[in-house]
Amino acid sequence: MSLSIGIVGLPNVGKSTLFNALTKNNVLAANYPFATIEPNVGVVGVPDPRLAKLAEIFGSEKLLPAAVSFVDIAGIVKGASEGAGLGNKFLANIRETDAICQVIRVFKDENVTREGERTAEFLDPASDIEVINTELALADLQTIEKAIPRLEKESRIHKEKAATLEVVKEAQAVLNQGKLLFGSKVDLAAIAELQLMTTKPFLYVFNVDASELADQELRASLQKLVEPAKAIFLDAKTEAELAELDEEDLMEFLKEIGMEEPGLATLAGVGFETLGLQTYLTAGPKEARAWTIHKGDTAPVAAGVIHTDFQKGFIKAEIVAFDDLIEAGSMTEARARGKVRMEGKEYVMADGDVVEFRFNV
Repeated sequence: MSLSIGIVGLPNVGKSTLFNALTKNNVLAANYPFATIEPNVGVVGVPDPRLAKLAEIFGSEKLLPAAVSFVDIAGIVKGASEGAGLGNKFLANIRETDAICQVIRVFKDENVTREGERTAEFLDPASDIEVINTELALADLQTIEKAIPRLEKESRIHKEKAATLEVVKEAQAVLNQGKLLFGSKVDLAAIAELQLMTTKPFLYVFNVDASELADQELRASLQKLVEPAKAIFLDAKTEAELAELDEEDLMEFLKEIGMEEPGLATLAGVGFETLGLQTYLTAGPKEARAWTIHKGDTAPVAAGVIHTDFQKGFIKAEIVAFDDLIEAGSMTEARARGKVRMEGKEYVMADGDVVEFRFNV
């Protein structure tokens, strides 16, 4: 399952520094799968401590967690929806992602300019967020305005298009109010064909000075700007330094600055949650692995993530909850305790299910 989050932001907010930390993240590579698919795409593993425990039970050689792709998208400037800056290029890149991650500057730097002015002391996160949201909304309005005449024509012939047209007009009204479509009451599935950018889930990264990372009052005020969306607080320069450390030095440095894990690991986890995903687990001598599925997926759909033949020939799934397996200490003991069960085609997967599928080829 290919899942991607587009990293967007105004110029000079630390977006490239953040992405470079992602693509140079050798520390994560030692523990989680990481790759650079293209120059502007980095894949980061979602930290999952359950895998190490499964590896102990099954003697697994490798740990393979779920992964999220991050796409570095060209900086957005005011007027981008009308072609300013790289205009349509960044818009096209955003349309191809599953979610949007905005990077917002909250650090001071006398070398940074904003709309032609030095802004070392001038910080306005709310205004920066509004610029990006406005450009995305204006671009969506342009898409809608082009689509309406076509839909009006098609609705005269196909009645089902009339319903789509009504939903599109509802979306237009929401955008005209300066609101994003994600989280609105508009039936987004009905207008998916338009690939509107503001229908995507948003998450926000506030790039904060390292000295202010522990400022809870600052965090609370910034979180309010984006509620109910998730916010991550990090210092991109520090993350770039963390990416160069070995595991022992990394843990020591994190302890010194009062962090439990690198901000990039938090970002990957929040991105995973934002996309409405969960994982199930498999384990054996070769590997302990987390597989990505959507919340609500059934057992056959989950099997299809491993291979389409698994879904087509699905018979049963042998399942044990992760906590039950760890408490039992082995599959044999878990079976003896009655914790292992056989589930059929209607079973809805739970996060952390440890599974072995049975199927006909």
